[in-house]
Amino acid sequence: MKFVVRPMHIVSVGGYIVETQFPYRNLIVVNPTEEPIKIDIPVFTEDWIEEHRKLGLEITPITEEDSFLRNFRKAKIKLEKLKEEKKLKNE
Repeated sequence: MKFVVRPMHIVSVGGYIVETQFPYRNLIVVNPTEEPIKIDIPVFTEDWIEEHRKLGLEITPITEEDSFLRNFRKAKIKLEKLKEEKKLKNE
């Protein structure tokens, strides 16, 4: 199955992780490009991360010890700064 991450958007795919041996409880996915990017779901292996990074996505794996909210906010702030930079370039 595929899921589309819209341009300049952020999503969490924790609900699509189905492998019980997967080392992360969640993945934050940021599309910093101006094009929509399709991702494969559900997530089964760690190889998924590198395969999708090659598409231009920024992936932040979240372990049990990590704060999802803190990492999501960091990624969101970074994405908002990128949006502002692109907006200024286009003016």
